[in-house]
Amino acid sequence: MNAMGTTTEQLNELIAITRDGERLYEHARKEVKDPELRELFSEMCQAKKELIQALAAKVEANKGEPESGRTLTGTIRQVYADIKAELTNNDATTYISQLEKTEDRILHAFEDALENADVGLHSLLGPEMPKVRACHDRMRDLKKAIGK
Repeated sequence: MNAMGTTTEQLNELIAITRDGERLYEHARKEVKDPELRELFSEMCQAKKELIQALAAKVEANKGEPESGRTLTGTIRQVYADIKAELTNNDATTYISQLEKTEDRILHAFEDALENADVGLHSLLGPEMPKVRACHDRMRDLKKAIGK
């Protein structure tokens, strides 16, 4: 596979993983009752949408088709969070825990992609990393604050 194909493949994988986060944030926002958490989840969902748009634009610039789906892991994580939240009647804590794990997964996927990136991919992903880290750190800090 040529470098453009590999770059497009890597970007599409990052899009799918980020979309998992976007959809879980959107779902959690609808499920939790706390207005502050709803606002936070809405902001985080928007950050994911913006990241997906940036990655999709890069795929299109490489003459590729941006990924429109999500990963199996992301789908399973949402179902798990729903079931656990329903069983424990503590939906906010459960969703925060799952969202923090999703942020870990997104951050590690971006770090792995950068670690093995050629110069072109590195220049595409580098500007997005501060946003990815900021979202990760926000959920990590929230999870620590709730003590879960």
